[in-house]
Amino acid sequence: MNHPRFVAGVDSSTQSCKYIVVNAATGALVASTALPHPEGTALDPSHWWNAFDGVGAAAARGVDAISITAQQHTTILLDEAGKSVRDAILWNDSRAAGQAQYLRNELGASEWIREVGSLPTAAHPVSKLRWLSENEPANAERVHHVMMPHDWLTWHMLGANNEPTTDRSDASGTGYWSPTADTYRENLMELAFGRRITAPRVLGPSERAGVTSSGLVVGAGSGDNASTLLGLGSRPGEAVISVGTSLTVSMTTDRLVSDETGNVSAMADASGSYLPIVATLNGARTLTSVARLLGVAIDELDMLANKAPPDAAGLAFLPYLDGERTPLLPDASGALLGLTRTSMRPENLARAAVLGLSCAIASAVDSLKSAGLAPTALTMVGGGAKSLALRQAVADMTGIDVHWPEGFEFAARGAARQAAWTLTGELPDWGRPPARISVAGSNLDWVAPVREAHSTAVNRLTEQLSSDSAASDATSANLEP
Repeated sequence: MNHPRFVAGVDSSTQSCKYIVVNAATGALVASTALPHPEGTALDPSHWWNAFDGVGAAAARGVDAISITAQQHTTILLDEAGKSVRDAILWNDSRAAGQAQYLRNELGASEWIREVGSLPTAAHPVSKLRWLSENEPANAERVHHVMMPHDWLTWHMLGANNEPTTDRSDASGTGYWSPTADTYRENLMELAFGRRITAPRVLGPSERAGVTSSGLVVGAGSGDNASTLLGLGSRPGEAVISVGTSLTVSMTTDRLVSDETGNVSAMADASGSYLPIVATLNGARTLTSVARLLGVAIDELDMLANKAPPDAAGLAFLPYLDGERTPLLPDASGALLGLTRTSMRPENLARAAVLGLSCAIASAVDSLKSAGLAPTALTMVGGGAKSLALRQAVADMTGIDVHWPEGFEFAARGAARQAAWTLTGELPDWGRPPARISVAGSNLDWVAPVREAHSTAVNRLTEQLSSDSAASDATSANLEP
């Protein structure tokens, strides 16, 4: 009689470390646990290892293989001995926005797209390297290795004394790796940092990063968005909307997508294909922040939103509470427009928050279409996906039904599925989880005016920020001796 084999998946996200154990053949969940991570946009990586160890992942008892996924873009800088030079700079830290703009200008949008498939933003490690070289030259001088969290955790899982490794999906988020050529663009690293530093070796999707002293097989791992799609078993034409700390809309495709607007980044997925993705900074925290303002629980916010008129009585909410990446407005803040004595009601504000996120999602879907893709199904995951009001608004705005497979940690599940693939040599088919479906409505006269109002508000904000920036530059020039 054959005994079942078990594999583990770890998702080291911005907010927490989640650890699951599943049956390698069926994907059936055996155990799960989680521990929180500290808040912040710059952290000592040891916090992530402490949580990783605390959930039991470092020991990983009773499993045959493990893979790790983690937040993308977050940059860990190490010296020659493998020690942290400074706190890791998280993906949602905007300090490198100016450096990202300079890099785009230095090389040109077309060349960046040709080289690596995306334009630099404050999130990308390539921009953070430029920031470090300009603002912390002493620390920059000490940097020998650059990694991201899944690379670093995998490396420490194997004792931190071997060659660091990564995978295609996380490498494609650096800004100095080409998903078409499958190689680092060291010229871009040198452009950003002034010299070349050591980056992890890039593994194939089912390749082993190594084997621990106890015989545990360690998979290549992946970035969190790629792992989520692997955990879902996403299908051709399916766009996956992840509403977590950030908001992303992505698809798996067999061809590289080119978008010189920079709205769609051409990244790699966790299966050997490509992952065109639209990423924004503001996700579920938009809803939790408005719920806190109104003094209600998050489920009460949803009920309030469903009591409001479909168009929120004319309120337009721009959810740029932490700046924004898409559209590229790193210095923006949130805005609420259309307030009158009659519209200033809790239910309208709740609905406006839902519509603000829905418009961002619908715009992301439009960007995928403009890049030549054809999303025919939408699947929403993450904490924000629990909002029925949000799911229905997205279905109505896009005209595409929205599926919500509740109760799964899909990034961790994707890591576990990769671990099973690494262990057996075959990618297991664990089937699709059951889902609730929000069906797109018809004759929705409110949709076009709401989207137009949000688009107009974004354009006005963009013009205002550009005007403020030009005025600031002029003032600085006049003050120069």
